[in-house]
Amino acid sequence: MSLSRTTAIARARSMKSREDLAKLLPCARPMSWFRKGRHIHVADRMQTRYRYTLQEDPGENLDFSPALTPAQMLALGVFEGKYLNDCVLELPREWFANALVKLSPGGPDPSLNEFEIKSRQPLRYWRQKGWVPVFPDDPDVRGWFQWYCRYWLGRRLPIIDTIQIKRWNAFRRHEGQILASYRRLGDQAPKTNAEKRNHRARQRQALLQWAYNPYV
Repeated sequence: MSLSRTTAIARARSMKSREDLAKLLPCARPMSWFRKGRHIHVADRMQTRYRYTLQEDPGENLDFSPALTPAQMLALGVFEGKYLNDCVLELPREWFANALVKLSPGGPDPSLNEFEIKSRQPLRYWRQKGWVPVFPDDPDVRGWFQWYCRYWLGRRLPIIDTIQIKRWNAFRRHEGQILASYRRLGDQAPKTNAEKRNHRARQRQALLQWAYNPYV
């Protein structure tokens, strides 16, 4: 499919279904395009004039140790399938192609989450809590996961990166709480992933959405 950038952007902003998203995938850039020095122009529903440059190659020289890449998170099922669908022209094509069955451009669908449980609050809730933006000039208007996608690809914003990595570190307490529950349960603690799916499912979904291993 050959579309002008203007037409592709308009379709990305107005998509209503998974089929609409699939039709746009040929317009998105492949993972092989992304490398240090590339310039990215953002034009989605929430940002139209933001630009950034990749200062590292994708996945290289990260200042923290997430268990999952953004692509892996999307493929497992996060944010009820609704988080970044209109950003298909910014991010690698493969991220969306490999996660297509877990995406829902038409609206949030909790059944698409890895743990099939409701997990997201509307963006206005995050704004009321002061979690978005984290800094007056914060360009990641959708919060932590958008920051992580851009950071993993190679963008670097030292002040904001430091803040978001501290937030990620603080979230580790949920991993600790799950491990503590195993000690309390003793021999009854879940051992297989199938058993773990029914143990603290909401907390595990939250861990997944912060790039932690939900099957700890």
